[in-house]
Amino acid sequence: MALTLPPLSLYIHIPWCVQKCPYCDFNSHATHKNSSQTVGNTIPESTYIACLLDDLKQDLHYVQGRKIHSIFFGGGTPSLFSAKGIQQILSGVQSLVELKDNCEITLEANPGTVETEKLASFIQAGINRFSIGVQSLQAEKLQKLGRIHNANEAINAANLAQQLPINSFNLDLMHGLPDQSLQDALYDLNTALDQSPPHLSWYQLTIEPNTLFGSKPPILPEDDALWAIQEQGHQLLTTNGYQQYEISAYAKPGHQCQHNLNYWRFGDYLGIGCGAHGKITLANEKRIIRTEKVKHPTGYMDLAKDYLFESNEISQDDLAFNYFINRCRLMEAIPHDEFSAYTGLVIDDVSEFINQATSKGFIDSHNQHWQVTPLGHRYLNELLEMLI
Repeated sequence: MALTLPPLSLYIHIPWCVQKCPYCDFNSHATHKNSSQTVGNTIPESTYIACLLDDLKQDLHYVQGRKIHSIFFGGGTPSLFSAKGIQQILSGVQSLVELKDNCEITLEANPGTVETEKLASFIQAGINRFSIGVQSLQAEKLQKLGRIHNANEAINAANLAQQLPINSFNLDLMHGLPDQSLQDALYDLNTALDQSPPHLSWYQLTIEPNTLFGSKPPILPEDDALWAIQEQGHQLLTTNGYQQYEISAYAKPGHQCQHNLNYWRFGDYLGIGCGAHGKITLANEKRIIRTEKVKHPTGYMDLAKDYLFESNEISQDDLAFNYFINRCRLMEAIPHDEFSAYTGLVIDDVSEFINQATSKGFIDSHNQHWQVTPLGHRYLNELLEMLI
């Protein structure tokens, strides 16, 4: 079956941060460490920007006539860059590829690295949405998470975002933290809600390999406590007018993150910057590929080498899994037509999976769509294992 080109987003990775958090497994590099690319605790901003735009130029054949649906600056801590640098990146992007009207442009920001003037400058540079990494609003928890900001700085950053002329902003909040009680978690959530963020990412801390927490795991809440936190937290969010549209994302009506929606709907995205990942549909060739750029800033900015680390085609056997591992995180229905258009598969290709998932109460099957049930979202890993 033919493939349809989905919307195309752009992810821009800024790899530097002030210090590495013990739970973080993202491709990030602390600026306080000496290296050949950091001098006097500074970031090689202009060199990196030139490489980003050159990286994008090399990926332009993946655009295939589409406009950019959304842009997301992730990291690391993108707010360490100057507003002038962000503007240079966005101007360079727009000189190479067209943006759709009202393109959502998000910048991740650490509360410890922003102030009124800098946030306003980012908006003048073209940013229309901020994602502020709060994680917790209690001093003890922030210290255990290795965060460089305090609770007051987090609240101030949210207040600033509330007052600025932007489309939306997100607060990133974690639960299931070391030694966190139900009362602790609900305090964080209530304090975050007092700031009236249009969007709130509320997700459970997981211990990842190759992190400090991975080598020295902290004591986390028991499963029963985690479930109580999730259940009561969800009730608190919905009572306050937030709609859960993804496993770990809540928003006021009209404020869902468009970049994340495109990602979870199996849309395409270009990934530029060191370690950035991309997913691209090549409709004429009837195949879908995933790309990954060189991981370390030193190697990425070595102009004698290619930015691309590797490119792999998603095999026919893995297409359904790749689609559903994304799509099943969303609360919305999964249209049959979209599944076929974005994967090239037909309904019969997944009939065994759907029948098994339906029999367990994980999915409701309808004439034109599938719907993951609350039980399916609770046992999402078990649901997806049926495709392996």
